[in-house]
Amino acid sequence: MAKLTDPITILKGVGPARAKQFAALNIYTLGDLICHFPRGYEDRTRLLTIDALEVDCPACFRAMVMNNPRTNHIRKGLDITKVQVADHTGRLTLTFFNSRFASENLIYGREYIFYGAVSGDYLGYNMTNPVFEAPDAPALATRRVLPIYPLTAGLNNAAVLRTVRQALSICDPPREILPGELRQRFGILGADTAYRAIHEPKSMEEAEQARKRMIFEEFFLFSAGLSLMRQARSGRQRPAFRNLEMEDFYGSLPFTLTNAQNRAIGEILEDFRRGVPMNRLLQGDVGSGKTMVAAAAAFCAARNGCQTALMAPTEILAEQHYASLEKLFSQLGIRVGLLTGSQTQKQKRETREALAAGDIQVAVGTHALLTEATTFQNLGLVIADEQHRFGVAQRSRLAAKGSDPHLLVMSATPIPRTLSLILYGDLEVSILDELPPGREKVETFLVGESYRARINAFIRKQASEHHQCFVVCPAVEENEELGVKSAEAWAETLRGTVFPDLRVLLLHGQMKGSEKEEVMASFARGEADVLVATTVIEVGVDVPNATLMVVEDADRFGLSQLHQLRGRVGRGSAKSYCILVTHNRNAETLARLKALCKTNDGFRIAEEDLHLRGPGDFFGSRQSGLPAFRVADLSLDLATLKQAQEASAQWIARWGDSDDPEAEELRRRVGELFSRAEGTMN
Repeated sequence: MAKLTDPITILKGVGPARAKQFAALNIYTLGDLICHFPRGYEDRTRLLTIDALEVDCPACFRAMVMNNPRTNHIRKGLDITKVQVADHTGRLTLTFFNSRFASENLIYGREYIFYGAVSGDYLGYNMTNPVFEAPDAPALATRRVLPIYPLTAGLNNAAVLRTVRQALSICDPPREILPGELRQRFGILGADTAYRAIHEPKSMEEAEQARKRMIFEEFFLFSAGLSLMRQARSGRQRPAFRNLEMEDFYGSLPFTLTNAQNRAIGEILEDFRRGVPMNRLLQGDVGSGKTMVAAAAAFCAARNGCQTALMAPTEILAEQHYASLEKLFSQLGIRVGLLTGSQTQKQKRETREALAAGDIQVAVGTHALLTEATTFQNLGLVIADEQHRFGVAQRSRLAAKGSDPHLLVMSATPIPRTLSLILYGDLEVSILDELPPGREKVETFLVGESYRARINAFIRKQASEHHQCFVVCPAVEENEELGVKSAEAWAETLRGTVFPDLRVLLLHGQMKGSEKEEVMASFARGEADVLVATTVIEVGVDVPNATLMVVEDADRFGLSQLHQLRGRVGRGSAKSYCILVTHNRNAETLARLKALCKTNDGFRIAEEDLHLRGPGDFFGSRQSGLPAFRVADLSLDLATLKQAQEASAQWIARWGDSDDPEAEELRRRVGELFSRAEGTMN
């Protein structure tokens, strides 16, 4: 028998070219191939009569060939073969394009099993390129439940199915990791049965049972991994912070913190007290005051002789954090330093020397903090802002500059509470679910193209009052197939035709990093009236003077993404507005967008987005460093997730450090799962 770790090139028909195609699907070994599960199934087990076939509904039927196939050469590269088939209920014309197989293998007077979809109308019906097999031939394409696989260029479904079947014939599936007691309790198939049935089910019911097993196994492995990560973390020690007095910090603030901020700070201080490295997510809506909570943590770290590193995804955001923290901490005797890629070599050298000497207690920066040249005297706290922009590996590199420092990651992307555990893994979660008093709601409106003149007039009105406007487009360049506004073309239109007297800037993700930084900095300085951009402005820029957000083709965005975009305005004292523009008149689409107009609560919006769109918006980025699920769907399988979490916690507690073969195999599979996830990081 072959091994799961053997390369797929040992299989017949898998040479270098085919292996390269499979590599595009991250399939390199027999184990990868066997775990490449179908995305769905076609039930081809039921045979219909010709008169029962429905237009555009693929189905199987048995019929006799009524004439010799005729092939006409239309032009170079196009041959059309036609043949008539019939059963006792009617006749049907079949058409094949460039199919020598059909012309040579459909024999007059013989019966075949066909699978395809009828097209046509009362003038006549036709079926194009159906697949067919003889009734006494193996049921490969008809009379079976056919798995449909995720594919890539040059690799069709039949090739994947054929290769998977070959792998299963020479290699045992992955070993069992779910104890028999657990399988019996939840009605779950054994590993050998499930791994074979998911690829070659005898019925749709068996396919669903196999899928149920894989969903449970994925969640069980994932939950067990988180439990093992927590165990490992709880085993690490670092000196507890003894000085937890915060009166000086609170007294330096010109405002009173919200109850949510005080609660989050209390949770962080409790982590500091325990003598175990903190691993906490601070999650809060735009404007909820995460920076002040992070400042409180940095203050406590400084009072206990430790340095803090705050890493931001952009230089603009790093500079904003530096300005606010330097103003706050200068009166408390805490020195703040800034470290970014665009600084001069002298500036970077001086900052690094001060960090290494311990003269700077709080370092704010971008990826420049990660370089080998940056060292700390006593790094005790790492803060990652907009954490989804950083991978686990990047956070780990920064943490490695200290001795098991505390970790606080911040995110302004509201995540449904049901998904927090999955997306943020083994992090404890603090939620800021209220806004500071005095922050006005951003008024949001949904309009069609007929409002264009009024939108333009409103943009001009805001500019006349010395305010600024964001205009967001879903695409960078024009694309006729997408049929949406592009940032480049729309910026040109606004500059040349609509607002020739206003200052219009363009920003998109294809620009160089330094160019993007300069455009955004220019807009933040008030040197433009309108910024036309893609979603590159979704996170991390603070322009208090911006009072209007216009989102073109708003139906192309998820609710949570639209909410993030809306959060770019309303950051100053002036009344702010968000206008969603769409051509789409679909009732469901309009209902989804209207939900955004009714509330500014990011968590309610996130729950609605999960309900309407599934979890894609929350898992579009692999930057969390956590495994992607092959079969499970979080919008549908939350009940199974809960069962698997409870079951894994029970079995982890029972096994502990046991050398039981089942425990050993589980730990191996968990390590493999999370190693694969880390391997996908940038």
